[in-house]
Amino acid sequence: MAWIETRREDEWDGELAKLRDRVVDAENARVDNIMQIHSLNPRAMDAHHRLYTSAMTGTATLRKVDRELIALVVSVENRCVY
Repeated sequence: MAWIETRREDEWDGELAKLRDRVVDAENARVDNIMQIHSLNPRAMDAHHRLYTSAMTGTATLRKVDRELIALVVSVENRCVY
């Protein structure tokens, strides 16, 4: 659970309910914490999801796993603990 105030998934309505199908992790049938923290601001959640989708599907030359590994190396170099 994120330490940031969020709305539980079962409380999502309106814009959040519309976004849920797009941001849910299909493998786990839940919304990841990194997206959940945007539950108080649906516009931010939508923007974050669009940015992530663009970054992960932006080119045909790299597989998703390669993009994830690049993101991991960047995070380690930046001392990002997430």
